[in-house]
Amino acid sequence: MTQPRAGRYTNRMTEPNPPDAAPSPSPLAPPPAASPAGYAVLGLFVVALAFGIWGVWTSVGGRAGDPRTELATRQARIDSLEQQVATLTRSDQISREANRDLQGTLAERDEEISALRADVAFYERFVGSTAQRRGLAVHELKMTPQTDQAWHYTVTLTQNLNRGAVSSGRLTLSLEGTQDGKLQKLDWAALRQQPDAAGVEYSFKYFQQVEGEIVLPPGFQPLRISVRLAPAGGAPVDQTLPWGDAVVRAGAG
Repeated sequence: MTQPRAGRYTNRMTEPNPPDAAPSPSPLAPPPAASPAGYAVLGLFVVALAFGIWGVWTSVGGRAGDPRTELATRQARIDSLEQQVATLTRSDQISREANRDLQGTLAERDEEISALRADVAFYERFVGSTAQRRGLAVHELKMTPQTDQAWHYTVTLTQNLNRGAVSSGRLTLSLEGTQDGKLQKLDWAALRQQPDAAGVEYSFKYFQQVEGEIVLPPGFQPLRISVRLAPAGGAPVDQTLPWGDAVVRAGAG
C-alpha cells in the first residue's frame, strides 16, 4: 500500500512584519506632496539667484559695455586735475613773488623810518627848545670812494646861534698824508687840480649839505682831512678829523 506524497509549497516564504513597523510604501504609489515652507525656500533661492546674476551683469557687462565713454570720463578727470595743479602752482609762484616784493618794501620802509628818525633827532637837537646854541660849525663830513683816486665829499654845516640869520661863505678842504715815505699836505687847489680853484659856496639859516669831488695823487696815503669855512663876515672856522673817521665804509649808510 503506497502512502500518499506530501504536497509542495509553491508560494515564496516571507517573514511577517513586526507588529510596530509601518507598512512600506508600494513602488507604484505617488510621491508625497511638498509642504508650503518648501515652496517658500525655493522661491527665495530663485530670487537671490536672479539678483546675483543681475549684479554681475551690471558690474561687468555694464562697465565693459562702452569703453569709449569710460576713457573719455577718465581723460576729463585727468585734464581737470592737471588744470588744478597748474592753477595752484601759479598761485604759489605769485604768492612767493608777492612775499619777496613785500619783504623788500618792508626793508626799504625800515631804512626810510630809521633815516627819518635820525633826521628828527638831529632837528630836535639843533632847533629844539632845549638845543644847545652853537655858531657856524661842521656837523658831519663823509668821504665816499668813487675810484682809486677820486672821492666824493659831503659836508653838513650847521648854526643855530643867530636864528633866522643867514650864514654864507665858502668851503675848502685840505689833506695831510704821506707819499713816497714823506709827509705832504695837499691844499684845495691840488685836490681840485686847478691852480685858482675857488671854494664851494654855502648859504643857509640853520643847516646845509655841501657836496663835491676831489682827486688824490697816485700813491698818496691820507691821514687827516681839514675843513675850512670862510664866512662872508667873521673869522674862519677850521675843523680837522682823522681820515678813517670820515671815510664811508662799504655797506654803510
